[in-house]
Order: sequence, then structure tokens, then C-alpha cells
Amino acid sequence: MSEQVRVNEFLTALLAISKPLESFQMPLLDAHGATLAEDVYAGDRVVMRAGSRIRSTQIGLAASIGLGSLPTRPHPRVVVISAGPDLVEPGKLLKGTEEYETNSWLLTTAVREAGAVGYRVFSIPNNEHELKAVVEDQLVRADLLVISGERGDDSFDLITRTLSKLGEITTVDLAVEASGRHNYGHIGPDQTPVVTLPGDPISAYISLELFVRPMIRTMLGSSNVHRPSVRARLERPVASTGGNRSYLRAYLSPDGKIARALDDQDEMSTLSDANALIAVPESDTDLDAGTEVSVVVLRRRYF
Repeated sequence: MSEQVRVNEFLTALLAISKPLESFQMPLLDAHGATLAEDVYAGDRVVMRAGSRIRSTQIGLAASIGLGSLPTRPHPRVVVISAGPDLVEPGKLLKGTEEYETNSWLLTTAVREAGAVGYRVFSIPNNEHELKAVVEDQLVRADLLVISGERGDDSFDLITRTLSKLGEITTVDLAVEASGRHNYGHIGPDQTPVVTLPGDPISAYISLELFVRPMIRTMLGSSNVHRPSVRARLERPVASTGGNRSYLRAYLSPDGKIARALDDQDEMSTLSDANALIAVPESDTDLDAGTEVSVVVLRRRYF
């Protein structure tokens, strides 16, 4: 039996199992894009602050003061596993009830955008034994496992049963509209954190942005683990289901003042078209045009 939890409760539980990775000296090119683990000095002067993202300018600065390496928290290694019996790789022909395997492609590239090293694994397990073997094989290269099944079948239950044999797993029913059940916990000899996401690609992506991305940023030791959010006014009315929080794919104006919920929220195209998510609180069902809302910024501009 799963328990229903709200967004902040679930996020708190996930961050509790996400620890910054151990730091070590990394060669300059390998350190690029990772997080600085401690302050860097040039003589008595601090020239780079701990917790900052190591960009090209920091690499250049390090080289200019004679450093060949930097104290760095490495990129987390995130293995994304998609498991489902009727999923077909893109490029092949569909038969019967088959559908194209989408989640592993979507989620693997999303974790890379968050700063992780992403590994994609696609499996069609017939039983718990087969899925267990796949998961155990991946533990050797994972700082975090993200697993999704197929929408509309018993993939979630198969994944849950399998993970429960490998460690301590909690199942929750997330109070987010059109979302559903999630698992989280530790598995394997190294107590590797694991999160399972819904089979629906849109729901899986939103969960990754809200929950998995902050886990990755925490493992990186980043000072900014959340997407930025702004207060903006609705361009037109929106509706939501009371009792659950909603995240509507939206377009945020360049000045950050106006948010427009995109049409066809059930379509995958809204993920590629959106540059923001409108957060509708659990207590609201209908919001009028001009209402001020909280907006999660996915990207500031298109280019």
C-alpha cells in the first residue's frame, strides 16, 4: 500500500538520500562542468569559490596560475533503465500494442543536462529474476539509478517487487495531477540511491525536473540545486484538479512577466515547446487571466 505525499515532502525524502560525492583532484579538462570542492587560492587571495560550477573561464584561470588539476566533486554517474514488454526502439516498425521506447532517451539526456554522466539501458524483462540481473549489472557504475516502466501495464509493480529484493524501498503516491506512484530508497551492497518514475513520458520528465535533478545537483555539491522560479501573471485562464498540485507546460515571456499555458497538455510536443512550468497549488482549481502564479523556469531563451 502506497501513501500519498506532497511535492515538498517527497523532495525532502529524496534529498536526504542524496549526498555530495567524494571530491578528488581532477585534471583540468576532466574537471570542466563539475563542481569545485574547496576554495582555490592564488597566494593569499581566493580566486575561485567552493560550490561553483567549473566553466571554461575557471579552467583558464587555473591554468594561468599554474594548476594542472582542481579539487573537484565529479559528475554523478546516473544509470537510466527503461523496462517494459511492449516497448520498441525508435527506427523499428510497431506491431499490435507496441509503442516506441521514449523514456530512456528523454531521461538520459535530461540527467546529462543536469550535470550527470548518463547511461541509457533498455530492457524487456519477462520476470523479476531477469530485471534483477539487469539492475545488479548496472550498480557497479551507478551513483544513482533512475528506473521507469511502461504506461498502462504492470511494469511498475514488477520494478517495485524487484527493487524490494535488493534493498529498502518506499512507494509513494505523489499528489501531482496526472502523475502517480513513485519508489525511492537504497539498493545493493553500496546502498545506491534509486528512484522509479511513472511510465508516461510527460509525467516522468516532470518528476525528473522536480525531484531527480535536485538529487543530481546535490551530489555535484552545487550551491544551486533547484531550477529558478519567478512570479508571473497568466496570459489566459487555466484549470486544475483540486487536491493535487499541477505543473502545466508553458511559455514564459522573455521579460519573465507573462506565462501562457500551452495547448494540448497531453501531447509530447508541449515538452519541447515549453520553456517553463506553471505551478498550480493544490487548493486552486480555476485561475483567471492576470492571476500571479509561481513559474519554474526551464530555460531562459531558445538559443
